[in-house]
Amino acid sequence: MQINFSKVIHFTRLIKAGGRLREFNFRKLNGVEQETFTVDTVDDRGNRILYRMQKKDNNHWSIVPQILPRWIEENEDKMHESIEDELQRN
Repeated sequence: MQINFSKVIHFTRLIKAGGRLREFNFRKLNGVEQETFTVDTVDDRGNRILYRMQKKDNNHWSIVPQILPRWIEENEDKMHESIEDELQRN
């Protein structure tokens, strides 16, 4: 009997977005073809915003196209850096 273990990667980063410091929670999805992270944060009213980031051919983590607040889209590069930093630690 062979047992396969896969490490769960889950982390939180504080990123200044939309004029204030916001908490972004990242979780890597296992078992999907393309490397994918789910990301969640909250808006000014406390509503949770969920979206995905995928690694593209140019090795850049990009937000999967969907309607999101501008302050999330403007900080895609910071989220890319956060993911890469965490993956290097693991």
